Amino acid sequence: MRVPYSINVNGRLLTFERPQVMGIVNVTPDSFYRVSRVEEGGELIARCHRMLVEGVDIIDVGACSTRPGSEPVGEEEELKRLHAAFELLDAEFPDAVFSVDTFRARVARECVKEHSVAIINDVSGFDADAAMLDTVAELNVPYVLTHSKGAAGDTPHYDDFIPEVFKQIADKVWTLRQRGVNDVIIDPGFGFGKSLEQNFAMLDALEEFSMLDAPLLVGVSRKSMITKTLGVTPDDALNGTTAINTIALMKGAHILRVHDVKPAVEAVKLVAQLKNKQFK
Repeated sequence: MRVPYSINVNGRLLTFERPQVMGIVNVTPDSFYRVSRVEEGGELIARCHRMLVEGVDIIDVGACSTRPGSEPVGEEEELKRLHAAFELLDAEFPDAVFSVDTFRARVARECVKEHSVAIINDVSGFDADAAMLDTVAELNVPYVLTHSKGAAGDTPHYDDFIPEVFKQIADKVWTLRQRGVNDVIIDPGFGFGKSLEQNFAMLDALEEFSMLDAPLLVGVSRKSMITKTLGVTPDDALNGTTAINTIALMKGAHILRVHDVKPAVEAVKLVAQLKNKQFK
């Protein structure tokens, strides 16, 4: 029987005996789903409190939108937003598990060293900043390795889609482990350099990623693979998101990254019941 995956978060062991739910908080004015944006302290505290009440396991805080067509804010502005957010969150929720959503090494370093941030979530897979690999190895915190070929909304060419994605991730996992980074979480990168058809092909092949021997994060919440297929806006994509999240859980996802915590927690419980596991 396979031993459940685990990662070290601020000296505590977070195990994946059950799938975890990661809630999205954007301290930005321009993220693609408006409800995830918070621009003042009281709203930030209220959103995180609601997530914790609903059963979130990890809260992922970002300050630089990666939506299709967006222009990244400068490093200083990203740091200003994140320092202000985490100063509030550290004081209000000292026991919560936070990750920082950034592709910049300096931002990751300061958030981990100066705040209670336990996980680095890098949508670029350490390609956007040459210093990120060294930074992750030095900090020795869990790292979400995202497959990204091009920016969100791009559709670059692949000769053989699934094998190429798998090999590119496998090579980077090996690089991280050679540098002593053992707590690697794999995000296949739904929506990052994939067409609509490729996103669904990857969902169909999700079980294959278990061969990489690392926890698997799926982030499809209200994304274009749902909105384009259903002909809806992100505001109306909750039902589609829950459907795709349920498929992902059936195919072995260990973390769901979502805007809506309660429906994801319920999906985890329902799939667990189907598999005859009791998660409270």
